[in-house]
Amino acid sequence: MDKTALIIIDMVEDYFRDENNYPITPLARAIIPAINRTIGTFRKKKLPVIFSTDAFREDDFIFRSRMHPHAIAGTPGAAVVADLDRRPEDLWLPKPRFSAFFGTGLEKTLREQGVTRCAVAGIATNFCVLTTVMDALCHDFKAVIIADCCAAFSADIHEKTLDIYRRNPLYPLFCIMTAAELAAELED
Repeated sequence: MDKTALIIIDMVEDYFRDENNYPITPLARAIIPAINRTIGTFRKKKLPVIFSTDAFREDDFIFRSRMHPHAIAGTPGAAVVADLDRRPEDLWLPKPRFSAFFGTGLEKTLREQGVTRCAVAGIATNFCVLTTVMDALCHDFKAVIIADCCAAFSADIHEKTLDIYRRNPLYPLFCIMTAAELAAELED
């Protein structure tokens, strides 16, 4: 049986501020209850809960693109959104790039805890969630995208991204599951 860690990606205050007018905001709000239920499942099983969130510099390279400055390290906008059930015992790894594995020490942390599989939730399905999943595989961890605990900038992008990977050649090393399917598997 795999030891699974829950990794919650980029659920930071800046993405939830109405004044920022991000199309992902209402979709991200909608997944908070499912993420909180999943956090509860992991806590009940005494499995790791890890938050990994954007923490950019004001002059960051990525802001030379169409992307506007946001989630600046050390600002309230880069904090985990208050509606999530984050506790002091949870690990919080601010990340300087898209993957939770980049510059965070996540691989070492997971290995020290005996984790063999990463279950990934958060935003955006087609970007930072997917990048984290791909990096998990590149670091020899099994990976799961928790379909109903992720969101993209539109429901269509979210579903198309999931559809691409539902029948991937890496199954069962990489799969798409619902929170309920994952919870049932963790109960076995």
